[in-house]
Amino acid sequence: ATCKPWQSGRFLLGVWERCQPLSHKGVDRTTGQGQQVVMKQEQVLEDLEIPLARREAETLFQEQPETGNPYLEDALLRSYLKTHLPPKVLEEVNQDLERFGNHLLTKIKHLGWECELNPPVFRQYDAWGRRVDHIVTCLAWKRMKEIAAEEGLIAEAYERRYSNWSRLHQAVKLYLFSSSSGGFSCPLAMTDGAAKVIESLGIPGSLKNAFDHLTSRDPKKFWTSGQWMTERRGGSDVANGTETVARKQPDGTYRLYGFKWFTSAADSDVALTLARVADAEGQVKQGFSNLSLFFLKVRDEEGKLNSIQVQRLKDKLGTRQMATAELWLDGAKAELISAEGCGVASISHMLNITRIHNVIGAVASMRRMISLSREYARRRVAFGKLLKDHPLHMQTIARMEVQTRGAFLLLMEIVRLLGLVETNMASEQDQLLLRLLTPVAKLYTGKQASAVVVEAMESFGGQGYMEDTGLPVIVRDTLVLSIWEGTTNILSLDVLRSLTRSQGQVMAVFFSTVQKKLELASSTAKLEPAVKQMWDAISSLAQFMQAADSRGAVTMELAARDFSYTLARIYAGALLIEHAARPDASATDISAARRWCNQELCPVARALENSSYEAEEVLMDSTLVYEGSPACGSRL
Repeated sequence: ATCKPWQSGRFLLGVWERCQPLSHKGVDRTTGQGQQVVMKQEQVLEDLEIPLARREAETLFQEQPETGNPYLEDALLRSYLKTHLPPKVLEEVNQDLERFGNHLLTKIKHLGWECELNPPVFRQYDAWGRRVDHIVTCLAWKRMKEIAAEEGLIAEAYERRYSNWSRLHQAVKLYLFSSSSGGFSCPLAMTDGAAKVIESLGIPGSLKNAFDHLTSRDPKKFWTSGQWMTERRGGSDVANGTETVARKQPDGTYRLYGFKWFTSAADSDVALTLARVADAEGQVKQGFSNLSLFFLKVRDEEGKLNSIQVQRLKDKLGTRQMATAELWLDGAKAELISAEGCGVASISHMLNITRIHNVIGAVASMRRMISLSREYARRRVAFGKLLKDHPLHMQTIARMEVQTRGAFLLLMEIVRLLGLVETNMASEQDQLLLRLLTPVAKLYTGKQASAVVVEAMESFGGQGYMEDTGLPVIVRDTLVLSIWEGTTNILSLDVLRSLTRSQGQVMAVFFSTVQKKLELASSTAKLEPAVKQMWDAISSLAQFMQAADSRGAVTMELAARDFSYTLARIYAGALLIEHAARPDASATDISAARRWCNQELCPVARALENSSYEAEEVLMDSTLVYEGSPACGSRL
């Protein structure tokens, strides 16, 4: 038998050997034996005609990476909880998280995939031409809402069963839930934020019912909330971008008129939104200090929309499982819940919570992709050995792991501080630190997550690019995390505001906190190189602060992003060193701390040395961007 030339390149070694001419050595040429030889030859030819995928002799498929209980497989999470939680709290929380991890694996993960496969659909008219503006969501999405209530994913933080540790317990459950939630983490973030705003107002009688619904464990009573801030003229620039007008009614309520350009989770039950109150003559004042905060129900008692028209659903790159819509408020009935003109200050409580949820989502996506990459490396064979046995491949995953560990500990730190603040156990220093670290963590982990998930996708080769693996979904949904709740530049400027408003006190707290963590680790010999690098970085940052003070506001604005990155890297480095200095720390903990500190810890100082923040750089930046571009005002 001979191979056909066009077939020869299609087969692995085992089949190629079968293609070679049959040896007749030692064969007795009797009639029966000769027929046997012919039959064998014919069988070989038949085998060659069978498509490769159908042959049992070869295994050409790739094994799917399978992960187990996400809580039990997260060694860093478990070691953190063991280190910080009181023993009795740890025992109960550990049992709850192990149970929840099994539930995620066996039930919730599949629902999340159903949400991806069945995105919301907008039905504007019914069969008879009547406008209904109905957003149709799948059964899995509705089930996610029930699960959120049953698991207390919002309630846990407000019941405070574990005092200041309740917020951390909730955050860990949300962290485990995020990658399997099918996008439902987003409405939960806004629901948590709305509950926080109402709590910060003292839970007034008119909002007591809403608060009870938002924090309920009963699926039949649980409400989710929207956060309607973005309008056509601006996203983060709410002072100049908010056009919605509120007109007071004789009964003391208000009617809202305006267009909300980007409303996530538009199928929510209630919403918080900003608007400008019109005076008796119907006039409104512009500016930051003339915005007020309102609470409204999306539908009335009969299930009809509250004078709201859904224009369309947004066609987004990711988070397709969730309905994001453009809404006309055409006299929507609402309740003023802030002091008039103090809306931004009131909604800031919501923004702080949603930014922390953004960090949770970022860290969760990194952890999920690394877990899959790690498992794939144990199964995939390339160039004669498993991927895990290729040093360069493992170095790449290890670098992603280090970034994820730093982000995780940064998340745990801000959640720990939030728990102290919510239970009136926080010092003034704790409060200042939380104010600084919240925007720092949000902006930095958003960028980290985008880089890590793309790198992890690459570790799967071509399979990482295939939609039905689910990997592109994680990548798409992660990319929005540097945009949601304020872009990197917007949050970098917010970091500078925290310095200004505290008159520099927040940086004194930052330096002292980091120094204390380093001093506690100074006796750990294996951490000496990392500790030294951290001290050098702190010194460089202090020198930058002194130099920047003499150069004016332009210098600090140009440095805002690098400055924020510096704060994130130094503080995360201190947390990694602190975790690695524990008596029962593993070799992995120590290695992660040392590797983190090998990166550029103080990029703002290096840029200052290169004169990157001089006023002349502003003009040069514009020149670099626009040289040779069409005239101003022309379309890109």
